[in-house]
Amino acid sequence: MRTRIKICGLTREADVAAAVAAGADAVGFVCYPKSPRYIAPLRLRSLARHLPPFATPVLLFVNAAADLIEDALAAVPDALLQFHGDEHEPACSRYGRPYMRAIRMDPEVDLLDCERQFHSATALMADSPSEAFGGSGTTFDWGRVPLRRTKPLVLAGGMRSENVGDAIRRLRPYAVDVSSGVEDSPGIKSASRINQFIAAVRAADEALA
Repeated sequence: MRTRIKICGLTREADVAAAVAAGADAVGFVCYPKSPRYIAPLRLRSLARHLPPFATPVLLFVNAAADLIEDALAAVPDALLQFHGDEHEPACSRYGRPYMRAIRMDPEVDLLDCERQFHSATALMADSPSEAFGGSGTTFDWGRVPLRRTKPLVLAGGMRSENVGDAIRRLRPYAVDVSSGVEDSPGIKSASRINQFIAAVRAADEALA
């Protein structure tokens, strides 16, 4: 078992390089203009060109207009899409690209029902409810995540090196996603925190093996 790792909210070439050097499987670019981690389509291309083969770029959108998504895809055509707003299944699947649907784990949310609703999704991301649509640095009740699932689960929301090992041992997610947990400030990543986070994930994998 190897838990995949996504470092999200990258805004600088140095941070992309640090994430890749540390062994991240995917890097996330926020295409949501209200976020402090927002990256405009013209900037996406220069950041994504630093990715080596087999490191997946992920473009995060929140209730975005189709032209913004298309512009971002033109800049990074091999990207995985991540929808983090109120998008329904047809809005997510219309681009013919693999996508991940983020689910805000409000008390009334049933993750298994979301799997049925977003049948075309490559994976579901369980994240903490946040008015900022992610990057809040807060966790949610992991006990609400079913252990038997039909789709790959990406666990987000308050992930950091101190708690990610426990999350992996309890939930066995396909992947974990971290943003604020490896930052010095919003959008400014710390290479040492990235390394500590990835080391904690690998240690949890080895313990389970």
